Amino acid sequence: MYSIGQLSKRTGVKVPTIRYYEQMGLLEAAERSDGNQRRYSKAGLDRLAFVRHSRELGFSIDDIRELLELSAHPEKPCGNAHAIAVRHLEEVQDRIARLRRLEMELQRISACDGGTVADCKVIETLADHELCVTEH
Repeated sequence: MYSIGQLSKRTGVKVPTIRYYEQMGLLEAAERSDGNQRRYSKAGLDRLAFVRHSRELGFSIDDIRELLELSAHPEKPCGNAHAIAVRHLEEVQDRIARLRRLEMELQRISACDGGTVADCKVIETLADHELCVTEH
C-alpha cells in the first residue's frame, strides 16, 4: 500500500492532481488508514501511471476514462481504443499543421531590417488581419 505522497513520488504526479483524478473518477477512491490517510494499492499506482502517460500524450480526461473502461475488459476487441487513438492522432496532426502555418507567418512578418516602426512589417501585419488572411 502507498500513501498519496509515495504515489506522487513514484509517478511524478502532484498530490493535488492525484486528488483531482480521484474526484474525476480516473482513480478509484483510496482506502483509508486508521489515521484517515489515503492508501493506494499497486493497481492504483499502475492506473495513475497509465493516466499520467496518457495525459502526457495529450489525451483528454474523457478519452482516458473511456480507455480505462476498455482496459477493464481485456477480452473485448480493441476497435474502440484504436478509434480513440486515431481521432487523437488527427487532432495532433491538425495542431501541427496550424503551428506550421503560424511558424511561416511569424517568419514572414519578422523579416525586419531594423528600420523604423513606421515601416515595420510586424506592426503592419498585426494591424491588418485581412492582409494576413488573404495572402495565404
